[in-house]
Amino acid sequence: MNLAAFPLARGWRTGTIAPVKSAPLGFFDSGVGGLTVVRAVQELLPHEDILYLGDTARLPYGSKSPETIRQFADEDTQFLVSRGVKAIVVACNTATAHALPSLREKYRLPIIGVIEPGVDAALENPQVERIGIIATRGTIRSHAYQHALALRRTGLIIHGQATPLLVPLIEENWMDHPATSVVLKEYLDPLVEKGIDTLMLACTHYPLLIPVLRDLLPPEVRLVDSATTCAEHLRRELVRLDLLAAGDHDGTLEVHLTDLSDEFETLARRFLKRAPGRIHRAVLGGHNKVLS
Repeated sequence: MNLAAFPLARGWRTGTIAPVKSAPLGFFDSGVGGLTVVRAVQELLPHEDILYLGDTARLPYGSKSPETIRQFADEDTQFLVSRGVKAIVVACNTATAHALPSLREKYRLPIIGVIEPGVDAALENPQVERIGIIATRGTIRSHAYQHALALRRTGLIIHGQATPLLVPLIEENWMDHPATSVVLKEYLDPLVEKGIDTLMLACTHYPLLIPVLRDLLPPEVRLVDSATTCAEHLRRELVRLDLLAAGDHDGTLEVHLTDLSDEFETLARRFLKRAPGRIHRAVLGGHNKVLS
């Protein structure tokens, strides 16, 4: 880890060293789905500079072994740390589920994932009883959401539903296509029949489906998405750690992908709801190079 490039200041946790307020926030995901989290953070914290890494050369993480996911997440984190970020958001549910504890143990800066904020938001309502979770197979198999929910509150009835067809449909921009409604209905009907009162969208792609989900679900079912809840949690943490950027400039965004293609640039624009600007190619491992 290259600490020479890491801007440090004492104080975020006793006995450790923390980055300064003016440093950027780092985000990583296996692809561009984590840009929904970036977009939510940009709306909530418009003065923060952001550095985003999408490991598009090795996606998806959800089909990989836990050991491989931890290795990839560690390399992603090294890339961001070497560029002097002040905090890291693991904007990937699969990487959060398998790698967050090891990352927090190894690195000296604040690292948050997308699972804890979602669980907190789901349990804000004291009346919640039946929670449905839709996610990739890897996230459902990890039982990370189920475990975190059960630890926080006893007596919950939790139903996890793997929804592997949704990411390809979203990346094809088929959110309004009849086929997407048909597929979603197949996934959702068993959860609705079980009487869920809350549906957790445990994939950072899924916020793009919120309009069609609201049409398909009973109106009393509450939606909890990874992007909004993570952004709100990040703001609370930055305030708590006194790491909020000064409000004297508009935040910037740098996007780094390990594989560049026109397709991913188009996806980045769709997920951000704006032009991503220049996208850089990153090489992970070794010296963590950036190729312009």
